[in-house]
Amino acid sequence: MTDRLSALPLTLEAFACGDLSVTDLARVWRDAAETHQPALPQRYVDVLERLLSQIESAALFSEESCSFSRTDILAALADWLGKARALKA
Repeated sequence: MTDRLSALPLTLEAFACGDLSVTDLARVWRDAAETHQPALPQRYVDVLERLLSQIESAALFSEESCSFSRTDILAALADWLGKARALKA
């Protein structure tokens, strides 16, 4: 079993501190979801893609926008990660 999800909390911290770009965050998360074994259910992949698309869109704004809150999206990613990791338990 390859737990590609275990390194993802560090990426959230790095992104929140400004040490990781949105592009790199999205790339790492997409790669982890695609290569995680056992494979994640498609609905998990779909939700993750929606969250990553939102955070990529939010990056176009320098401040919190009325459409997307980076803080809320980071919290949603952390929640998604918790649920995805619980699948294997």
